Order: sequence, then structure tokens, then C-alpha cells
Amino acid sequence: MKYIQRKKAILLLEDGTIFEGKSIGMDGTAFGEICYNTGMTGYQEIFTDPSYFGQLMLTTNAHIGNYGINNDEIESDSIKISGLVCKNFSFNYSRVDAHDSLENYFKQQNLMAISDIDTRAVVSYIRDKGAMNAIISTDLNIDSLKEKLQSVPNMEGLELASKVSTKEPYFFGDENATYKISALDIGIKKNILRNLANRDCYIKVFPYNTTFDEMNAFNPDGFFLSNGPGDPTPLKSAQEVAKEIIKRDLPLFGICLGHQVIALANGIPTYKMHNGHRGINHPVKNLITGKGEVTSQNHGFVVNREELEKHDEFELTHIHLNDNTVAGMRMKNKNCFSVQYHPEASPGPHDSSYLFDEFIENIKKSK
Repeated sequence: MKYIQRKKAILLLEDGTIFEGKSIGMDGTAFGEICYNTGMTGYQEIFTDPSYFGQLMLTTNAHIGNYGINNDEIESDSIKISGLVCKNFSFNYSRVDAHDSLENYFKQQNLMAISDIDTRAVVSYIRDKGAMNAIISTDLNIDSLKEKLQSVPNMEGLELASKVSTKEPYFFGDENATYKISALDIGIKKNILRNLANRDCYIKVFPYNTTFDEMNAFNPDGFFLSNGPGDPTPLKSAQEVAKEIIKRDLPLFGICLGHQVIALANGIPTYKMHNGHRGINHPVKNLITGKGEVTSQNHGFVVNREELEKHDEFELTHIHLNDNTVAGMRMKNKNCFSVQYHPEASPGPHDSSYLFDEFIENIKKSK
């Protein structure tokens, strides 16, 4: 076993609170909004999820890195979190089909990570105080770090989709598939594309600022608005796309950020949550069927339930059972529905995969 030089490192929150830990062997500084994920597995999928762009990830599971990384289990082309905060970082891994260690994966992508942090204390603190910006660093000059932290933008009002979206359109799936889908990439995950392709779809993925006419030129059978990072309010172009699709009553499915964009396109506001929902066992109730679902979630913004229920054209279809926030909605007289959670993630339970089947059924009905 190699010897790893591990320097002291700190987590500094924007209110001045400090937690001490150690680096995993790399010097540096990283900053962003700190959030926590309660998933016991799936750290690689979390780290590569574009929805986490601009955020420091604190993992509540005590061991991170213990099963290494597998090149087939990434959700995008690179790590998207700003940095990692964890309790125990495993430099050795035991998984048979792992391709490399998490340590090497981080070093290859120059990602800052600190461990030996009292993660229970941090989670307890930010659960009470709410999400806030933070900085992790091996530089122990507190005054200098506080100055840097002041320049970190607030997540509220921050447009980040342009930072993670594809620069050029691309195709996914079998070009001879039965259905064609135009997908707007505002932070899309690869497993969403896999789920659509597995349902006989050929997908053309478009950049975040693509117009409806450009997407419609593909002559798709349905439209998809993806997940993604940041505040949905600044995404005016995506909202215009949603308006045009809905106006023509074309099949539309939105997930997470795409779900919020659909709400905003119809005058239903969103707001930033105290902490957000991030984990793989969040309970959701389907109000149409009465069934419960164990879901994967990752969002810091949510659709305003009171305003949604006032809207004549919309129906609330799913609620989060921990706080009764909006987890899904559909339009009463249009071929449009969306959810706030991630049916493609399937981190064990597959309770929500039916939503992709519903999308295909909606497409069939519209043909």
C-alpha cells in the first residue's frame, strides 16, 4: 500500500462556520453551494450528474470510493460537482469490474476533495440553517478564503444550463427506431437517453438555446426537456420552446429542471428550497393511482404547489411525502406531463420507470 501525504484541509461555510478535515492527497481550493446526498451507493453517478454543476457535494454515506469507478456508469463526459466532502475516503477498492480507483479518477479531472469531516455535524447544521455557499481548501488562511467566498455567486437566479449543455446537436440510439424524439439538453443524463433508446426511440439532442423550429425540423414524434443545474427562471429560451410545443399540443415530457421550465412557461412560479431533495429513497405518492414510489431525487428548486393548484390547465399528479411539495404534474387538455424526480436513475427500485412508458403511450395516441 502506497503512502499518501494528506494535508490538513477545511470546509468554510459562508456564515463563517469551519469544519476541519484532511485532503485526499491533492492541494487546492474549490467552492460552490454545499448540498448533501443521502444515497448509500451511486457516488459515481452523482459526481457526473450535470444537475450538480456548481455544487460542493457532501455525502452522508460513511464510505466513498470503496467500490472504485466503472467507465460504463457515468452520467456525462466528466465530473460535474465542484468538490467532494466526505467522512472516509477509500483509496483501495474491492469491486471486481471496477476500472480504476476514485482517487485516480479525481486526480485525472483535477477535482478537489476532503475527508475526515464530521459529516453528521455538517448535515445537521445546514439542515437547520439552509443551503449556502462554501469553500474547501488546503489553504488554511481563513481571511483569504472568506474573501474568495464573497465572490461566489448565489444559486438563486443563476443560469448554469449553458455550462453543461452540448455545444452541437448529436444523435443517440438506432436511426431505424420507431419513434423520433427531440431532446433539449439543459443538463441531460446519459441514462435518460438509454431509457428512451430502450423504448425504440431515436433521439436528437439539442443545445440549451435551440429554438422550437430547429427542434421541430427533425420531425420528431415527441419532445423531451431534460434535467439540469441552477435556477430555472433565467432559462427564457427553454421556456419559449415549451410554450411552442404546448401550443401545438405535441407530446412533451419533462424531468426535474425541464419540469420546472414547463411550469414557468405557463406562468406557474418556482422557488428555491431551504435544502432541496437529494438521495435515492425519497417517497412519492402518485395521486392518480394512489400508489407510492421510492424515487431518486436531486433538486434545490421546486414548483409552487399553491399556484399550480390554482391553474385551470394543470393537475397535480405526484407529491413528495416528506413535505408535500410538487413531485409531478400534467396538463388537462394538452399532451404534456412532467416530474420533479429521476425515473431513469433506478438505484435499486424501478418504481418510476413507467413514466417513460407513459411518454411512449402519449406519442402513440397523438399519431
